Amino acid sequence: MELLGGDFFPILAAGFFVGIIVGLTGMGGGALMTPALIFLGVGHTATVVTADLTAAAVYKTGGALVHSRHGSPNYELAKWLIIGSVPMAFAGPFLVKAVVDPAEVESALQFAIGVALLFAASTYALRIYLGMRQRARGKEQTRTDVAVRPVPTLLVGALGGALVGITSVGSGSVIMVALLMLYPALSAVRLVGTDLVQAIPLVLAAAIANIIAHGLDWGLVIPLIIGSVPGTILGSRLAPMVSQSIIRRGIVIVLTMSGVALLDKAGWAPLGEDETYPMLVAGVGLAMLVLVPVVWGLLRRSEGLPFWGAPTVRQIEEDLSTRGS
Repeated sequence: MELLGGDFFPILAAGFFVGIIVGLTGMGGGALMTPALIFLGVGHTATVVTADLTAAAVYKTGGALVHSRHGSPNYELAKWLIIGSVPMAFAGPFLVKAVVDPAEVESALQFAIGVALLFAASTYALRIYLGMRQRARGKEQTRTDVAVRPVPTLLVGALGGALVGITSVGSGSVIMVALLMLYPALSAVRLVGTDLVQAIPLVLAAAIANIIAHGLDWGLVIPLIIGSVPGTILGSRLAPMVSQSIIRRGIVIVLTMSGVALLDKAGWAPLGEDETYPMLVAGVGLAMLVLVPVVWGLLRRSEGLPFWGAPTVRQIEEDLSTRGS
C-alpha cells in the first residue's frame, strides 16, 4: 500500500505514455523515459537512471527473444558488441562516483544525459536520412551475413556501453546507427535483431552496476513497469492508424528540447550556472518545428525526390525494419 502513495500514479502515467510512443515507433524508451522522470521530480537523477535501466532489462528481453526465434540476429556481430559494451556499461556508474565530487553528481548526470539526448536525436535523424538516401539510390540490403570487423565493432559497443551505463540513453539509437554505417550491406532485420540481443547483457550490466552504486527504488520501478507494458501494447495496436512522419519528427524535436533543458538545468556554463532559461528551450523547439520539415524537404530534393510525399518517413522506417527478412 505504501507503493500506491506519493508519486506512484504520475510515474505510472509517464510509463504508460512513453510506452505508447515506444509501441508506435519501435524506438527505445530510455531517451524518452529518463528525462520525463527527471522533469517530474520523482527522485534523484541517479535513482531515475537506475529505475529506467531495470525496467528496460525487463521489456528488452522479450523483444530479443522474438527476434532470436526468427533467426535474425548475427551472433558473431553481437559477440563483439557485447565484449565492448558490457564492461563499459558496468564501469560507467562507478567511474562517475570515482571522478565526480558527490555534491556535483546530480548536475554532472543531468549534463551527461542532456548531451546523450542531443546525440540520440542526431543519430536518430541520421538513421532516417541514411534510409531515405538508400531508398532513393535503389540500394537494397539483401545480404544475410557480412564479414565482422572486430575492432570497430568492439569500439562501437564500448561507446554505447558507456553511454547506457552512465545515462541509460543510447542502447538503441546510437548503436543502431553505428551498425548501419559499419555494415551497410547487412539486412536491416539482422541489424535490429543483433542490436536487441546485445542489448540484453548491456542493459543488465548497466542496471546491476547502477543498483550497486546507487540502490534501487522499487517505488519507481514497479509503477514504471506496470505503466509501460500496456502502453507499449496499445501503441503497437495504434501504429497503423497514426502518421509516423509526424510522430518521428516530434520525437527528434522533443529529444532536442529535453537535451537543451537538461543542459540548462545542470547549469551548463554558456547558459549560466545560476539561472534557467525556459524561453530558450521553447525557442529551440519552435525553431525546430519550422526548420525540420524544410531541411528534410531539401535533403529529399538533393537525392532527386520530391520535396514532399513518398517515400514517407514511415515507408523508410518499414524498409529499415523489414528489408531482408
